[in-house]
Amino acid sequence: MTTDGGGSAAEGEVFHRPPEQPTPVRHTRGPLRPDRLRSVRVRRARRLASHAFRAVDVLCVAALGATMLLWAATVPLSDIAVVQFLPFVGGVLMLVHLLRVSGAYRFDRTQRWVRQIAKVVLLALVVGTVCTGAALLWAPEPTARFVAWWTLGAAAGLAALHTCWWILVGRWRRQQWLTPNVVLVGATSGAESVINEAIARRDLNVLGIFDDRLARSPHTLLGVPVLGNTDALLTHRVLPHVDLIVVTVDPRATARVREIMNRLWTLPNAITMMVDQDEETARVAAVAHLADAPLAPLVRAVDPDRKAVGKRVQDLLLGAPMLLLALPLLGVAALAVRLDGRGPVFFRQRRHGFNNEEITVRKFRTMRVESADSAAARQVTANDDRVTRVGRVLRRTSIDELPQLLNVLRGEMSLVGPRPHAIGMRTSEVESAQLVAEYAHRHRIKPGLTGWAAINGSRGPLHTQADVKRRVALDVEYIERQSLWLDLKILVLTLPRLLGDRSTIR
Repeated sequence: MTTDGGGSAAEGEVFHRPPEQPTPVRHTRGPLRPDRLRSVRVRRARRLASHAFRAVDVLCVAALGATMLLWAATVPLSDIAVVQFLPFVGGVLMLVHLLRVSGAYRFDRTQRWVRQIAKVVLLALVVGTVCTGAALLWAPEPTARFVAWWTLGAAAGLAALHTCWWILVGRWRRQQWLTPNVVLVGATSGAESVINEAIARRDLNVLGIFDDRLARSPHTLLGVPVLGNTDALLTHRVLPHVDLIVVTVDPRATARVREIMNRLWTLPNAITMMVDQDEETARVAAVAHLADAPLAPLVRAVDPDRKAVGKRVQDLLLGAPMLLLALPLLGVAALAVRLDGRGPVFFRQRRHGFNNEEITVRKFRTMRVESADSAAARQVTANDDRVTRVGRVLRRTSIDELPQLLNVLRGEMSLVGPRPHAIGMRTSEVESAQLVAEYAHRHRIKPGLTGWAAINGSRGPLHTQADVKRRVALDVEYIERQSLWLDLKILVLTLPRLLGDRSTIR
């Protein structure tokens, strides 16, 4: 697998974070902050459960259909052609499709259990009735009887399954797995209205407020703390937990809004703006929309949630066998590092993950213990004296990065994606993240063990601003183009490109 300057440029156990900007906050916890903050990545796994629910429903309906076909095989139907079962097959496909497009997997807060169950049962009965009628016209009576039994079984099975989904989703809501976390930009009357409505509804977490006019801003607004200005938001530790940044500045203040949006667009977080702030009903409706927090929808033309599910399935199906196959190699590498000199076999480093979340990755130690530099302040150079003899082999072949397969299986990383850089990594004495405005855009998906940048020659340390710009441009290009086939192409090309690359410093 490939690696880069952010991942393996420096090693050590001590992580030094640059000092945060001072803020005027007096209270660190407001009335709308949960007792336990969970990152967007961790909570997204619950939102994506809608896809798992649908998969189980499909299996249930299909298994019931297969059972009906096996039953039909036991009945003397010598004069019935296979084509006569087409109404039955069509019914299965139609029901699966209608469940998806009808919003049966949305589990809206305002919808009652009875309505949810009535919807899926009614869909099953309607589809089954239509198919039964078609079977009576298309095939002999036994076929119609089998379709009718399948209809009743599908209705009962879906009712039972969706009752389980309803109970599970309700439990997740109570535990605030599905409650969105937002921050507000602008300590305005619009922000006050949002907070008031959120307090009344109790289904929206407002973690804090940021305002450029700190001299005129209160320390808290209805108990929600003002955490700093817009610049403080860009580097604040709360960002990995924020689902949405809501700009509550009056949209008629076009110059101020434009300035704020120009600053915020560099963040990987989703951003929206409150409009019609003079209309109380509009504000209430906007908060209701923010707080609805349905499970991931299944019907968007370009569905990033569906792509995320596919990517996770891909990581598990490919990552687990890869780890098993790599175990002998990992054992040999660990033994070689141990025999090469004193120090631990593995090195842990804090790196940027999805949505700027901090994750801990492990790699085989390739540098001398006394050369620890966890923030990659000094990136690797040719013939670097900090690298051990075994380390040179491990780095050249990227075997040192293979332990990150564990991060992939834990869901912190993906097999393919932008390589995770060390937090605080520096290029030419300047923090790399400060050299390119779009740097944080590479954190809009999970980091990868290999990536588009890696197979296109951007691997190893980043010594100049041009190197950083090219890496970021390739990463953003991958994020915009990401698909299963592109991921498979990158995985196939990784090994030959890695072995054929003799010029990159590792």
